[in-house]
Amino acid sequence: MAHTEMNDAPTAAMKIEEAHDEVIVTLAPAKSPGSIRATTGAALPASVIWLHGLGADGHDFVPIVPELRLAPRGELRFVFPHAPVRPVTLNGGLPMRAWYDIRELSANGRQDDAGTRASAARIDALIAREVARGVAASRIIIAGFSQGGAVALHVALRHPERLGGLLALSTYLPLHESVAAEASAANRGIPILMCHGVHDPVLPLAFGEMARDFLVSLGYAVEWKPYPMQHEVCGAQIGDIAAWLAARL
Repeated sequence: MAHTEMNDAPTAAMKIEEAHDEVIVTLAPAKSPGSIRATTGAALPASVIWLHGLGADGHDFVPIVPELRLAPRGELRFVFPHAPVRPVTLNGGLPMRAWYDIRELSANGRQDDAGTRASAARIDALIAREVARGVAASRIIIAGFSQGGAVALHVALRHPERLGGLLALSTYLPLHESVAAEASAANRGIPILMCHGVHDPVLPLAFGEMARDFLVSLGYAVEWKPYPMQHEVCGAQIGDIAAWLAARL
């Protein structure tokens, strides 16, 4: 029998489900042995919809869930959808999982408006599904890394219901010229955490800084955290993300 540490830190039971278009990780609250914990209020469910980067799939960030060491009072679902497979111009037309086509990677480069909006509509549908399951929109976090972070930004800034938060990792702001006109009043005050690697060779730090500065110019409050890393996620960042999530869920 494995040794169980007797302490007051609650643990969560984790279940992983796979479908053809997503991976779902559910954390169910579990009492820690040897302790009695008083709670008040309802144990409300919450959801995190987390989008992967270009060429990856929904499995990419599943391993981060136990590393976050979250101890939810109610059911917490992480939804990791798979992007569709499509040719990507920037990669010589090679088919791969992508939320939209990338024609060129520059601050003012041509963007795939139709592809971005199609993926955004899919994420809006996932939000609606979570709400239909009984999760309040205000307890749904939209998260994403790289290209997935770009879609997360696009969705959360425009979603008509107030969301619980926006987590944008190593990314940039797509279709920025339409944000001011299309931004949802409900999410003007949404909590935003943006993280970026100082040494990122794929999406240079300047891309993230431009997105941050643009959002701040529109009145959004952005929490910005740079890390001494490349296009990746590091341990210190995982700790910061965990604290940020715990504060909202």
